Amino acid sequence: MLCELCRQNEATIHITKIVNGVKKEANICSKCAGNSEEFNLVSDMDIITPFSFQNILGGLMDYVNDTSKSSRIAEIKCENCGASYREFKEKGLLGCSECYKYFSPAILSVVKGVQGNTEHIGKIPKRSGKDLVNKNKILKLKEELQKAIALEEYEKAAEIRDKIRDIDKENQ
Repeated sequence: MLCELCRQNEATIHITKIVNGVKKEANICSKCAGNSEEFNLVSDMDIITPFSFQNILGGLMDYVNDTSKSSRIAEIKCENCGASYREFKEKGLLGCSECYKYFSPAILSVVKGVQGNTEHIGKIPKRSGKDLVNKNKILKLKEELQKAIALEEYEKAAEIRDKIRDIDKENQ
């Protein structure tokens, strides 16, 4: 199929453009797609910039960290490398390992908002994961123990305490 604009080159791009309910379709070559004002995708949709990692990260950080906190957070600077939170938000890169310490409140709130948690909860390597599995079991059991004590379920709390001791003995 030939390009509908120049009628010389092979049409390699099919464009469907809907503006105010009016649908326009065109089959054009790549050369005309770049030159055409009518189908200028870069200006119409701004394809190149809106989906960059930095823009998505900045938008998420603005959304999660409300504007009252955002102005205070934007002024934070890493004492080690001098990177500002604003630079991190724009570039999507931290300046050094110390930046994590300085920007952690903002980073953790974004991670928690996106992933639902700030700790990895997923698959664990079979070979080296036994200690980690036991550690996670103990943490869960300790939470259950606190709940049982708060609800004054002392028999259940004693059972949970014994389970924790058994796991601790296994690890030693």
